[in-house]
Amino acid sequence: MDKPNARPHGGDGQFVRSLTTAQREAKAAELRSKGWTYPRIAAELGYKHRADAYNAVQKVLRETVREAGENVRALELERLDRLEAAANEVLEREHITVSNGRIVSGTDGTPILDDAPVLQAIDRLLKIQDRRSKLLGLDAPVKKDVSLTDERVAAIEALAEELAGP
Repeated sequence: MDKPNARPHGGDGQFVRSLTTAQREAKAAELRSKGWTYPRIAAELGYKHRADAYNAVQKVLRETVREAGENVRALELERLDRLEAAANEVLEREHITVSNGRIVSGTDGTPILDDAPVLQAIDRLLKIQDRRSKLLGLDAPVKKDVSLTDERVAAIEALAEELAGP
């Protein structure tokens, strides 16, 4: 027989978060934002331990930050898409050389093409790709060779002692 307050589980046996659980966690975060202590939140919302109240609040904070970050990332990617489309239009367009307001032509009378806008569009596309890579975390981390001199070791030890306190 099912327990009346049993936590719901999916077919794989893993805990499935219910709407009630999500609302309870949101209430815990709201109470914490009002300055309530974790033991008080636990007592108010029926958590068995203060750690359960703490974990509920932390879960809401993690999800809130992740959702906000995902929304901002999606917005930035959309902006980069628009910029990339505009740069591609410049790249594909034919540009003619103009000097002092006049079209520059070759000896046969045909306009001389201007490669400068194309090269500028290529540079811009590379910057857009670089920004997209950084935003999505596609670039491999840069390795830094940090050497520890005696002076740096002494500074680290002094800091460690200071942080350890009396």
